[in-house]
Amino acid sequence: MRKLNLIVYHCSATREGQTVTVEDLRDMHLERGFNDIGYHFVIGIDGAIHKGRDISKPGAHAKGYNDNSVGICYVGGLDKKGKPSDTRTWEQITAMRTLDQVLRIVYPEIERSCGHRDLSVDLNGDGVISRNEWMKECPCFDFKTQF
Repeated sequence: MRKLNLIVYHCSATREGQTVTVEDLRDMHLERGFNDIGYHFVIGIDGAIHKGRDISKPGAHAKGYNDNSVGICYVGGLDKKGKPSDTRTWEQITAMRTLDQVLRIVYPEIERSCGHRDLSVDLNGDGVISRNEWMKECPCFDFKTQF
């Protein structure tokens, strides 16, 4: 088993209320040249937790962090006009927190969880990843204040 020390949260960058399945995301990733879905888990709008890529395999969700992380994606992240927005349902928020707790029990070596954008490079070296340094908006909510 690979050594896991990080959980990275993502959004599917799909519009609010749009139903997207694990199979849809897998197809999108295969079209982009991946060999499978990039995420280990996908959380549907209804809060259902679906398995994606086998957790024993490195993900394809956060460049430079795939070997040691678990990738979790919630369906949503864009408002109805296509702008980045926290579109998570209460069920998704609850599922994210539950899954995070379970993974930390099963894999006690996990040291932290973060949003994808929190892995951006600190371009000015001040120790803070500022909005202007984000490589992308994903997961479209402030992970640090939510968890």
